[in-house]
Amino acid sequence: MKTLGEIEAAVCQGVSQFEQEFMGRGPKDIRAHLIGDLLVIRMQGVLTAAEQHLVKTLPEEKGRDLLKQVRSQLIEVARPKLDALVEGITGIKPISLHHDISTLTGEEIVIFTLTEAPRYRDSKKK
Repeated sequence: MKTLGEIEAAVCQGVSQFEQEFMGRGPKDIRAHLIGDLLVIRMQGVLTAAEQHLVKTLPEEKGRDLLKQVRSQLIEVARPKLDALVEGITGIKPISLHHDISTLTGEEIVIFTLTEAPRYRDSKKK
């Protein structure tokens, strides 16, 4: 059985690899937090150069909305892979996924609701 830190680290590694392969760029920083039956993933520095250019060149709302629509659609298409990734690491099936991205900061948040809270062992304290 994994510790909480091992689960969170494995999620970070798996999601970072997914972002690199599926989106073409991995995050500059990624953190995962398992809170009961919620898995919160926060990524920074995820916008590609093309996405940054798109947001800057189109009128503010249009560029933002277009980028959010595209990212949301990509996440929905990739959802079976993401669900399998999370289930493989936590041992628990995800039941919902929530996603948003900031075009100003390049920060992306993904939240999975799991069918139950994963079990993990306490880490050894020194």
